[in-house]
Amino acid sequence: MADTARKTTNGYQRVMDFLREQLLSGALKEGDVLLPERDLCQMLEVSRPVLREALRALSILSVIEIRHGVGSIVRTPDINVLGDFVSFALAQQGDDVMEARIAVECQAARLVVTRSTISGFEKMRRYADEIADTITDPVAGSQADYNFHMALVEASASPALRTLYVAIADLLKRSHFDRREFVGADEETRKQVIDDHYRILTILTEGNADAAEAAIREHFEIGRAIRMRMSLQRG
Repeated sequence: MADTARKTTNGYQRVMDFLREQLLSGALKEGDVLLPERDLCQMLEVSRPVLREALRALSILSVIEIRHGVGSIVRTPDINVLGDFVSFALAQQGDDVMEARIAVECQAARLVVTRSTISGFEKMRRYADEIADTITDPVAGSQADYNFHMALVEASASPALRTLYVAIADLLKRSHFDRREFVGADEETRKQVIDDHYRILTILTEGNADAAEAAIREHFEIGRAIRMRMSLQRG
């Protein structure tokens, strides 16, 4: 069965599958040097050009570093590089981006109630104040909004959630900015956006994980309603 699977898988994919499995299983860790190219070629039954193509792809992703005279060294990927790839992949899938954002922020909110320090709550408070101060400024206001939610994720003290959030940061910032001109033009919406960020902060400090998640979900419902009104106006 293994031989059959190998015959039906192209060499490039075999290399990528093998190295992905080694990295995910922990068999390869940061700082480890891959086997010499000749050994990898023999083991995976691929040509050297095919192997090098796969290694170059992993190098672009910053998963490995190719050093002449040393070999291919496993490294921690640069989240900024990975974020570019994630952004490109999700750029045409607006709803999926929001679903990813909701999932990350809901889990972050649950963790914040037990993990956040006072400084974490203070940072969110500062950004909530900035949202209020810049509500009619599309540029500064959208940045303040993004900063509030980034501070929420950081307050969860979860490196994994922060990594996921940073990976879609460019798309989130664009989404915040796209809504700001509409928000700034409507007094009722301005008040709603300001009040809801303070509401989220208050609920987070009360220590109830279910209520914290519910507050985030309600916040996104407000955002969805704003997007609907924007769509109707543009239509």
